[in-house]
Amino acid sequence: MPVFEYKALDQGGKSIRGMLEADSPKTLRSQLRKDGKFLTEVIGQAEGNRAGVRKGTNAAHADREVNLGKLARGRISTDDIAITTRQLATLLGAGVTLVESLSALVDQVEKERLKLILSDVKGRVNEGSSLGDALAQHQKVFGSLYVNMIRAGEHSGALDTVLLRLADFTESQSKLQQKVIGTMTYPAIMVVVGVGILTLLMVVVIPKVTKIFTTMKATLPWTTRLLIWVSNFLQNWWFIIFPVIGLTIFGLLSYFRSPKGKPVWDRFALNAPIFGSLLRLLAISRFARTLATLLKSGVPLLTAMDITKAVVTNSVLSDVVEKARDAVREGESIAAPLKRSGQFPPLVYHMVSIGERSGQLEDMLLSVADSYENQVNVRIGALTSMLEPILTVFMGVIIAFVAFSVLMPILQVNSAIR
Repeated sequence: MPVFEYKALDQGGKSIRGMLEADSPKTLRSQLRKDGKFLTEVIGQAEGNRAGVRKGTNAAHADREVNLGKLARGRISTDDIAITTRQLATLLGAGVTLVESLSALVDQVEKERLKLILSDVKGRVNEGSSLGDALAQHQKVFGSLYVNMIRAGEHSGALDTVLLRLADFTESQSKLQQKVIGTMTYPAIMVVVGVGILTLLMVVVIPKVTKIFTTMKATLPWTTRLLIWVSNFLQNWWFIIFPVIGLTIFGLLSYFRSPKGKPVWDRFALNAPIFGSLLRLLAISRFARTLATLLKSGVPLLTAMDITKAVVTNSVLSDVVEKARDAVREGESIAAPLKRSGQFPPLVYHMVSIGERSGQLEDMLLSVADSYENQVNVRIGALTSMLEPILTVFMGVIIAFVAFSVLMPILQVNSAIR
């Protein structure tokens, strides 16, 4: 069923735009009239990305028009996926059929891109495709972990339970990510603002103040001479300095994202003071919770480890997971390669070993994930409380240095006059 983009008037005469699933423009008009809206224009319609493929035609020559600007607008966040997943689990748990549940989600969702994707998924399911296969067509949005867990849920007949686990997992990952980003936002803003203020002082204020020092015959303090040199350097070479800094940052980012540079950066990040241990805790908690969630949902161990390897973004730890997967394929335990790597703390491989022997690997992995996420929360709180005063003191020292460098020659002149 196509999704129409339209313009309409509400009961107050205000112009509105939106998207709605309907069989035809006539049906669209009727549906809008029931909601108290009056259709004025049908801008375009789409059936996801299926029409061109199934008809064997080029999308540019398809009968239906797609407003690409609308499709691109509105990034689908982790929270959007989590909310949609929980709603779908609730509807299925209440006995609503899968197609009807997807129809309800299409009407409920506000983001236009997600609405189109869900409409496409519903169409595929309505034509006989499994939900996992339909979602696999949009794997960039949902991810391989999500798709494989859905397939496992369909195979085991416990789709609603798997969806609830997926919603819990997605929400926990989103909260953890937001906490880390929130912790780093304030220091980053302080650094940017501080650098901006300092640059303004050096380029605009300091040159005007230091003009009075040129008439002095007395020897200026080294701090004042340093300040004048930095100010002159920024004034004369700013058009080279900032592009060089930008190009340097761009070059480093490009290198560290390349196959050769990424392991170098990931190894440095894991061993960095203060932040290294936090990054390791984050990566290990994600590894443990992802693997536990997949195994609890019925995904085979080797497939689960393949997915977990892709989820662990640090290449050093990802290589360890890959070696563990190969070891399992050859009949070895998971714990042994984790221990040999030296990258996983003793708690992790001991808990994994106990879980493998007792047949409770999923529960042990969840315990590891809970323990490490609690440690992350504690360390983030401590880091936040520590970073703020450190940055405040650092900025205060710089401002004090500037003030001292400007005032000392003036005080020397006053003393000489007296």
